[in-house]
Amino acid sequence: MVSQLFKQGSGRIYFSCLIICVLYFIFSTSTTSISRISTYEPISTIGQQRTPSFNTDRGTSSHQTLPGVANELLALPSIQGLNELRMDMADVYITAIMDPKDISFNRLTCSSPSEERYMGLRGPTVIIDTPDTILPRYFFALNLFNCSYVLPRLLGSIIETMEFLGPGNCVLSIVGGRSDDGTTEILTKLRNKVVEMGSQYYFTTSDIDPLKEGHDRVVELAKLRNLALDPLMLAPEAQSPDSTVIFLNDVAICANDILELVYQRVLQDAHMVCALDWINEGSSFYDVWVSRGMTGDLFFEIPQSGSWEFARNLFWNDPASRAAFEAKIPFQVYACWNGAVAFTAKPLLLRQVAFRSSREKECYMGEPTLFCKDLWAYGYGRIAVIPSVNIGYNDEQSRFVKDAHGYVSDIIQTTEVEQKRPALITWRAAPPKLIKCEPDFNNPTWVPEKAE
Repeated sequence: MVSQLFKQGSGRIYFSCLIICVLYFIFSTSTTSISRISTYEPISTIGQQRTPSFNTDRGTSSHQTLPGVANELLALPSIQGLNELRMDMADVYITAIMDPKDISFNRLTCSSPSEERYMGLRGPTVIIDTPDTILPRYFFALNLFNCSYVLPRLLGSIIETMEFLGPGNCVLSIVGGRSDDGTTEILTKLRNKVVEMGSQYYFTTSDIDPLKEGHDRVVELAKLRNLALDPLMLAPEAQSPDSTVIFLNDVAICANDILELVYQRVLQDAHMVCALDWINEGSSFYDVWVSRGMTGDLFFEIPQSGSWEFARNLFWNDPASRAAFEAKIPFQVYACWNGAVAFTAKPLLLRQVAFRSSREKECYMGEPTLFCKDLWAYGYGRIAVIPSVNIGYNDEQSRFVKDAHGYVSDIIQTTEVEQKRPALITWRAAPPKLIKCEPDFNNPTWVPEKAE
């Protein structure tokens, strides 16, 4: 009920108040927008020495810094971009986000983080110069647009994870903008709570629209992802050298899902690990356009008709990966994203890679696929799927997903405790020689992994 009221704005009950607010904003304020100063993007070709450049073409963002907050730059949208009524209604969301036991929303049921399994992830806080100067080890990044319906579960799990890992060890960076369902207002109000718990919080709004007519979706998505990474890329000295980036889509996810990704990255000595995201009540793997197995092929076959009729037949031509997938144990892939990832921050801190679109004569691929391609080029090819982490794109879908594929704790109990299956991946050092190129699902070709 609360969510529906929020989605509809003020509703008829508040119509007259809304008119007054609109008139007030029109006559008493003016909107000021400030362009991003710079965002890192590598520009040279694979296989050559890259020279970083700073590109100001990142759309318009609105932000300001708040004085008096040590060791952080908190970016906020200007008040002209906020709706007062939605600001008032954001409180119930903030309460739910900060309290795992809150029942104001019918969100995905999640258990508390496993102390025994994940305690080692807390580790010592990196302190430099003085005890008051610390270097965080975990960097959470998100791009969020019109997704207030999933924020109680998504942000609630992130906050719970940050509390578990140690607030001083965590940075939360979110890029929003263009939302009219309360997402911007919720993210704005979240600031004080995150700062109070002892974490750094960056929030910026942007007018970048990947679906705008005439825009290349991959180009715009790469810009948005790089904006979310700006605090890391522009001040690498402020982050621990062994940091992990946790990049999440607008998914309904549990704290144990997030922690398992981080845990497996450490356990496997992986450079990047991914969840599995599902649609159609958990029956269809979703991120097929981005992901590639170690055969270089898609996770499931898509014929030239573009049909998803084989969506349930994952890894049909890769027996080793299929066996690991069915056993729910980690396995290596060439590329993945799948709604939730954890990867080493090292190549970003060294300014070796960033999100980008395809270059001239390069296969048209999604920005996460190209990100993985660049990781391989720089020697970061230990990329894996973690089949115990299964997620959907709202609370209802994630319930179906958990029913179909299981919760992390249940899968671990079965695979590691009862079946005692081997936990560690045997890594391959070289990528596939050929990669399936699927610009639109209707014209597949095979292209060399490395540029000629």
